[in-house]
Order: sequence, then C-alpha cells, then structure tokens
Amino acid sequence: MMVNNVEKRYRDGTYLTNNPDWDRQDCLWKAKLVKNVLEEFKIEPKSVCEVGCGTGDVLVHLKQFYPHYEFTGYDISPQAAEFWNEHKAAGIHFHCGDFIELNKQYYDCILLIDVIEHLSNPFKFLDAIQERANYFVFHFPLDLSASTVLREKPLLNARLKVGHIHYFTKGLALAVLRDAGFNIMHYRYTNAYLKGPGRSLKTRIAALPRRLVYFIDKDFGVRLLGGETLVVLAKPSF
Repeated sequence: MMVNNVEKRYRDGTYLTNNPDWDRQDCLWKAKLVKNVLEEFKIEPKSVCEVGCGTGDVLVHLKQFYPHYEFTGYDISPQAAEFWNEHKAAGIHFHCGDFIELNKQYYDCILLIDVIEHLSNPFKFLDAIQERANYFVFHFPLDLSASTVLREKPLLNARLKVGHIHYFTKGLALAVLRDAGFNIMHYRYTNAYLKGPGRSLKTRIAALPRRLVYFIDKDFGVRLLGGETLVVLAKPSF
C-alpha cells in the first residue's frame, strides 16, 4: 500500500518522536467535553467509536463514565497501538488501520477528536464516514487567528510537531462540516485558554488579554488572538 507523506509520520515513528506522550495529558479533559455534549442533548450512545484514537486514553476515560457502553478505537499508527496494551482490562476494542477500509460496523456515535486538521483529503474522508453513525462529535483546535498569521511560526510549528496541515477558525470548521453534508446540532468554544491541560507559562500570561477581548466579543477575540478550540455535535444529512 502506498503511503503519502502526510500519513507517513504516523506510521514510521516520526509523530511519536516529536510527541513522546502523544498528548495523553489532554485526554481526560477531552473525554469530559464529549460527555458534557452527549449529556446536554440526552444522547445515550450504546456503541461509540473514536477514529484517530491515538493512545486510547479518551476512550478509557469515557468507559469509566459509561461502563455499560461498547467502545471501539481505530488509529493508523502502529506506535499508537503500542499504548493499547495498557488498556487490556478496560474492555475496549482497538484496531490498527484505516477505519474506512476496515470497519464494517454502524455506531451510535463516532468521535473525531483533533483529526480533521491532519487529513490529506478531509472531504473524501468526511463523505465516507458520515454513513457509519447516527451522531458525530468533533473537536477542532482553532489554530488560525490574526495573531498566528502575522507571526506564522505557531502555524509552522503546529505543522512540523503535531502534523496540522489544515488550520481553522470557528466559521471555517463549521463550513467544512456543512459542505461535507453534516447537519450541525450544536457547537461551543471549550475555554481551552483557561481550562485546557498542559498550558504553558506563555499561554497563562496570554489568558489575561484574551479574557478581556473575549468579554467584549468572543468570536472576534478568538479570530484576533486565538487560544481556543471548538467542540461540535453533528448528524449526517441523510
């Protein structure tokens, strides 16, 4: 199978070298974001699949919240799969490979947590995946802002270190999903600039001006200064 340069970093160990902990410290926070959205809309998905599950820790935390639900994870990285040995007792089904090619199951809910920005062809992927579940929960880092465009280095660092090849504002993220045929049920900022785990000293210092500008106009402030992420609940259009 031919592997393009975008996917290669997840298969040959480059991503693990650049991110030895695979951002595991973020996983409980992300699991709570999913839990809050599902509970707010009274969605009780008995079968949940995370595509691009990485170390599997988001699913492990969700399994603790919902012990009677069935959880499945897919990731193309054999290095990510090595972390799954830690979760054998959790009763989660993990698969290493391409979800679109391998999966035959229909799920109540599919999670795409920090995935779309990594894909070489997000529209092809979104078109194929939306027939696989009733509900979808997306999480987007909002890398694109006036500040990051002017400095450029943060965007290039995100590309080099964590493999972000697409950059989003709130409006662009929602537009991509709508263009791909999803019906947006709900979206919200996550207050990552205040509550996100692993915030650097620079991020904590930047929280004060962000807080002031966000208070005046949150959308404008995020487009100006960045620092946020977006969680989206959606359904397929058919």
